[in-house]
Amino acid sequence: MNKDFYAVLSLPRDAKPPQIKERFLELARERHPDRFQGQDKDRAELEFQDITEAFNILMDPVRRRQHDLELDRPTDRAVHDPQEVVRVYLNRGIRAYKQRNLAAAAANFSRATEIDSDNYQAWHHLALTCVREDRWLPRAQEAIIKACELRPRHLPYLKLAGKVFARSGMTARAKQYYNQALREGGPDPSVAKALKALDGAPKQDQEKEKPGLFGKIW
Repeated sequence: MNKDFYAVLSLPRDAKPPQIKERFLELARERHPDRFQGQDKDRAELEFQDITEAFNILMDPVRRRQHDLELDRPTDRAVHDPQEVVRVYLNRGIRAYKQRNLAAAAANFSRATEIDSDNYQAWHHLALTCVREDRWLPRAQEAIIKACELRPRHLPYLKLAGKVFARSGMTARAKQYYNQALREGGPDPSVAKALKALDGAPKQDQEKEKPGLFGKIW
């Protein structure tokens, strides 16, 4: 699979040159090899090479266009197998999510749903990503509803649906999903706490964000 230099710099695909330069300088200060010793220094040298290569390519309009084409071009095997294309986008999305690049993660998960609208994992991953940003909550709602339709009794999906609608201020809908999770899976302290919060607990007393499916991202 081609290296994604946007992911290396944790930038969205539509990043402008000033953003690219600012991010490169930030990472260069953090990861300059002179700041490390021993094995950490060796690792920092490799990371510094990656971010420098990413900067040089993304700042060159011609090389950047070529890079974009390479990212969008599936492997030879994938050309003949739509499910392989979906796996490529899912893997890219998961990698971007782990690297805290939510814009890239959401874009890749969206592409996966466009190719296979019945892929419940893609819809779930999209919802899990979009719930992290308030401006993406409508997209999170759409995605988790679709995931729950495809896997109607799957507890993680029901609980995420409750969270999405709670974050959206849609209390009745959130309770509906949380209560369904209790019916399907029995007593669950986390669901009980979420329902109690919806019944009037101050926002600051509500459960803090927990690591997502792919690990903590902040």
